[in-house]
Amino acid sequence: MNIVTLEVRSLADTLSDVALAMETGEASSPRLAFESPELLFKVLTAKRWELLRTMAGAGPMTIREAARRVGRDVKAVHGDVTALLNTGILDKKADGKIAFQFDAVHVDFMLKVA
Repeated sequence: MNIVTLEVRSLADTLSDVALAMETGEASSPRLAFESPELLFKVLTAKRWELLRTMAGAGPMTIREAARRVGRDVKAVHGDVTALLNTGILDKKADGKIAFQFDAVHVDFMLKVA
């Protein structure tokens, strides 16, 4: 199963892990990091989660097809797709189709007492 981990961590911690991976030559599992839980929830709204769930394992598709599958307006889905492309969660293929290349999403973060 191809799983992506979404996590909340500082840029410094993320860059440190990248440097370590480059030194050791060991690839880590796919990860996308957000600076704060607020940013993660701003990017991954309920409608965007639904879109990812629908696209998981489905292969490349047009935005129109994605909109049809989630039962939403194409223009609204286009806005969500653009946001997900900008964060690297979705990929745009050479033929213009969009793809969520993972079968599952794992979210990893901890909320601490202030």
